[in-house]
Amino acid sequence: MNVVLISFSLALILALGLVITLGGLSLLSGVMEFLFGKPKLYFLKSSSKDGFSFGFRFNDAKEPAKYDMVRVRQYNPFGSPTQVEVTRPFSPQGSSFATEVDLGESFKDIKKSAGLDKSIISVTLFSSKDGISHEFNFKGAVFMDKVNHAAETIEEFENKFKAKKVKPLYQTTSKSFIAEPLPKTGAQLKLATNPQFAGDFAAAAGGEGAAAVESFPVSKVWIEAGCIICNACEDIAPDVFLVNDEGCIVRDGAPLDNGPLIQEAAEACPVEIIKFNKA
Repeated sequence: MNVVLISFSLALILALGLVITLGGLSLLSGVMEFLFGKPKLYFLKSSSKDGFSFGFRFNDAKEPAKYDMVRVRQYNPFGSPTQVEVTRPFSPQGSSFATEVDLGESFKDIKKSAGLDKSIISVTLFSSKDGISHEFNFKGAVFMDKVNHAAETIEEFENKFKAKKVKPLYQTTSKSFIAEPLPKTGAQLKLATNPQFAGDFAAAAGGEGAAAVESFPVSKVWIEAGCIICNACEDIAPDVFLVNDEGCIVRDGAPLDNGPLIQEAAEACPVEIIKFNKA
């Protein structure tokens, strides 16, 4: 037997082993999903004589539906009445939930029906908005036994299964602007929050000691290389400047009639790269 044949045989054995392993894992996953991933209906202790309480547990991440209706139907071909059906709505529920439903006279008809033990009773939960339903079938005797002997209350079910939604905690960070001068130029951002320029902004706002600022138009604005993306220019003149991930640019069709505002943005630039020409 030559080396090529031995190598081929080993590769074939490894491939078959891999296929069998993957098949086994897939089968195991399917079994786990069948046993533990399917929606489940729980019968709960009820205070109503004309209805019952139930809990419904499902994977709302995998199936994000809101259930809002339950239907109880009895198939009784060898008894009387041969069929009973009643549907009741309830408030939409988007996660595992529990509720009590009053079926009225229809539930009395089911309990008193001849041949109840051998009949089939189905409980179907609907999401009318999402078009999803889940049906659970029981022998009549089993159904009534579960209803009559349920021991767990709605509150106990919700404490056990229903996810408690905790409001996220947000912490707001307070910021103050007292910036160190840039090492190369010694410049600082000219903003109202910087105490060094508080007087200038007070004057611009018409405060005590305010001086009239003569307006002038600008013929051209451009930005040289070296933007540090500080957003100062866009904060001051958002109609003229746009700051993106790559730096600052002058907007297309930007209004250039407010020269003092553009000058203020240029003076606020910490790296002094905003340039303009007066008209």
